[in-house]
Amino acid sequence: MTQATEQPATDRTGQVVDFDEVLLDACTPEAFCEVMTEANLIADAFAPERRAAEVAALAKSLQSGVRDLEMGRAHALLLAAALRRLAHRGIA
Repeated sequence: MTQATEQPATDRTGQVVDFDEVLLDACTPEAFCEVMTEANLIADAFAPERRAAEVAALAKSLQSGVRDLEMGRAHALLLAAALRRLAHRGIA
């Protein structure tokens, strides 16, 4: 029979990571400018008053799968992250 060895206690602190920020920060400068421009155009078209709640709702729709057939999932998630950035940072 094997005995369990006691492991020393370790400090298990975690770090909260904002997926949207990581996703957008991973873009090249050109890709970042393009997706933010696209997010601004979409916000202007579908949330003309640019209320944060409306812009966030657009992001939620994209993330949940409501997207154009030409838009792939990866681009939709990136665009949703850009829209949430607009909504949360008050730029919208």
